[in-house]
Amino acid sequence: MSRVIFPLIVVLVLIAIPILGVKVAGLHMLFGVVVPYVAFAIFIIGFIWRVIYWAQSPVPFRIPTTAGQQRSLPWFKQSRWDNPFTTGEVVVRMALEVLCFRSLFRNKRIDFRQLPDGTPIIRYSPTKWLWAFALLFHWSFLIILIRHIRLATVPIPGPIEFLDHLDAIFEIGLPQLYLTDLTILAGLLFLLCRRLFIPQLRYISLPADYFPLFLIISIVCSGMLMRYFLRTDIVGVKELVMGLVSFHPHAPAKDIGTIFFVHIFLVSCLFAYFPFSKLMHMGGVFLSPTRNLANNSRYKRHINPWNYPVKTHPYEEYEEEFREFMKQAGIPVEKE
Repeated sequence: MSRVIFPLIVVLVLIAIPILGVKVAGLHMLFGVVVPYVAFAIFIIGFIWRVIYWAQSPVPFRIPTTAGQQRSLPWFKQSRWDNPFTTGEVVVRMALEVLCFRSLFRNKRIDFRQLPDGTPIIRYSPTKWLWAFALLFHWSFLIILIRHIRLATVPIPGPIEFLDHLDAIFEIGLPQLYLTDLTILAGLLFLLCRRLFIPQLRYISLPADYFPLFLIISIVCSGMLMRYFLRTDIVGVKELVMGLVSFHPHAPAKDIGTIFFVHIFLVSCLFAYFPFSKLMHMGGVFLSPTRNLANNSRYKRHINPWNYPVKTHPYEEYEEEFREFMKQAGIPVEKE
């Protein structure tokens, strides 16, 4: 349980820091301007560093993960997206992976069961619920990020405004309820409960697996509190965000609402933590040689560019060097 309690306590401490810093110490400038800038700088530098570090890793051979028939003789039907042969097919495969989580959709769970007569069997079952809620969470997160662009632009771009209206299409409540607020929370709770209640997954889960979930849940909850329940000066929020993105920051209004500082501090923590966590799979998936390479080894010879020159010793030179000893040992030679 310590692997669950410890990251939860860390997140609760992170929530308490801006509350004490703003309400007690009055550090509005620190939590409204300095912390977001520092966190964003860490995110950009860390993200670029991780991508460059991964890009420098040698990949001398074609090692794509395949799940279908590769291109072969004309009468064999190729599985183009599961075993791509051209760069275009690789692009389609990557698009399906990034946008639709295709490999997760095809994932299977292995269970060991016994028949009524006691015979042990292995059962393969689909994991479509995991795929659905993971897709729900990631797409909701993306839409919420895009929606937040309206806080940094004047006037609001048409596509952003359309997405905002589409997200609140049912017009529930005032302010109107965003559907993505519910779907992202549902996806996060499913992913958290999956780690808590499946014994095999709970056994291999680490604090680094729980901390991002708790942190993102707290960000979502603080954002929902700020929008639907607690008073927040939205005009002051937009002025502050506009100042941040234009690099002309000013001191935030003191009556902007403490919950806003909690929200922006947690978001800053997520940005600063992102490049050093498993969340970097967002950038790493594009550099994975098991995904971004075409399987054309039968058609094109791939030579390892990192091979150092090796002095060869052909048989002719070998026999020339040891001919007399080979004759004495009765070993046949090509030249007398």
